[in-house]
Amino acid sequence: MDLPSSSHFLYIPAILLIGVMLGFVVGTRAARDQARFTTQREAERKATRDARAARRAAKGATAPAEPEPEPEPTPAPTSEEGAA
Repeated sequence: MDLPSSSHFLYIPAILLIGVMLGFVVGTRAARDQARFTTQREAERKATRDARAARRAAKGATAPAEPEPEPEPTPAPTSEEGAA
């Protein structure tokens, strides 16, 4: 059984490095596209909400108020706190 030639010691790491670089480039593009899509979708949703509010205001109906956030529950006293 012959050992692989010395070119394998250069070829295999080089191919791995190329794969890592290509993965980085493709992943960066995908992340950038996803961020752009999310920003665009949020802008479209805001425009739709604003248009809906304008239609309601034109009809004379009041737009529903923003719901108030629920207050955070107060934690129950522990046995140590209750003893004090």
